[in-house]
Amino acid sequence: MENVTPGVSQTVAQEKSRGEFTDKVVKIKRCAAVVKGGRRFSFAAMVVVGDGKGRVGWGYGKANEVPPSVEKANKQASREMISVPIIDGTIPHTVKGRFSAARVILVPAGPGTGVIAGDAVRAVCETAGITNILTKSFGSNNPVTLVKATMDALSQLRTPQEVERLRGVSLQ
Repeated sequence: MENVTPGVSQTVAQEKSRGEFTDKVVKIKRCAAVVKGGRRFSFAAMVVVGDGKGRVGWGYGKANEVPPSVEKANKQASREMISVPIIDGTIPHTVKGRFSAARVILVPAGPGTGVIAGDAVRAVCETAGITNILTKSFGSNNPVTLVKATMDALSQLRTPQEVERLRGVSLQ
């Protein structure tokens, strides 16, 4: 793990594979508490975990060192995974997600477009296995709220077959 310089937070610092899952560290934050002997630092890590086949989750872990905080976030992320419908490497339809002041719009894209997104939204889309997507974020640019807004948007996605079944009609 790299050294964390005082006063600097890291964004999308690390990506590693363990077994079937891929982890991406979205943000590492450093917090200082002033105590009698000086400053005591603690770290908080935001991690996105996915299998690249339509399952993705996020986790937030805090500890006195960076590696334990990343491990805690990984553990939470693998516990809270959701399934995302992916059709030909993109999402089935346009969707809007929101969390607090962050707003995210995800738009399906044709083959060869790639992932057009900022760091936080890109981490979620790539770990989920989405290869072609257009995104736009509004409001807050905090990576933590952007990841939560993106997860909200992905949880709203439905396949055409699912919509047909829920409505009791045929879409053809």
